[in-house]
Amino acid sequence: MESFAIKLPDRVKMTEDEFYAFCQENDHVRMEKTSQGEIIIMAPTGGNTGRVNKNILFELESWNRDMGMGETFDSSTGFMLPNGAVRSPDASWIVRSRWEVLSEDEKKKFPPLCPDFVVELMSESDALMPAQQKMEEWMNNGCRLAWLIQPSEEKVFIYKKGQALKEIKSYSQSLSGEDVLPGFTFDLSWIQK
Repeated sequence: MESFAIKLPDRVKMTEDEFYAFCQENDHVRMEKTSQGEIIIMAPTGGNTGRVNKNILFELESWNRDMGMGETFDSSTGFMLPNGAVRSPDASWIVRSRWEVLSEDEKKKFPPLCPDFVVELMSESDALMPAQQKMEEWMNNGCRLAWLIQPSEEKVFIYKKGQALKEIKSYSQSLSGEDVLPGFTFDLSWIQK
């Protein structure tokens, strides 16, 4: 998915509420905000990316309904991270106890927390380095497990809290939710179906 950043003058700083209102006024545009205040405009995904993302989200939500341990979110959900950025992963999950402590107002807007688990699915137009930097941002803000899926290379980069190295898996393997999502597995063949 191609994206580009809009830099605002230093004197123009949006509060969390102002950025949320700005996004609601422009709900036809998918946006994120960096911790430096740059607004990232993202194009819609193509058909293959949307199809694969649907498969990931379906499997995650199916597991979540069986386990009842948390809340699952799609790619249109923005999260206000501790560093001030507002980011939207392609799929995410939050343990129920962290979700339930939020006020109703916090749940309606961009929840002020980092998901416990995120998936980012790269489009063919995405460059690897910026995608990896975004994954590091997730991890630095409290994410416990994250998958960066690169369909064009049939690779998955696995990020784990407290581990500097990234594990890379091929499509011949399945992914595990480990201790963050106990019992959750994702068969990478779903990406190719």
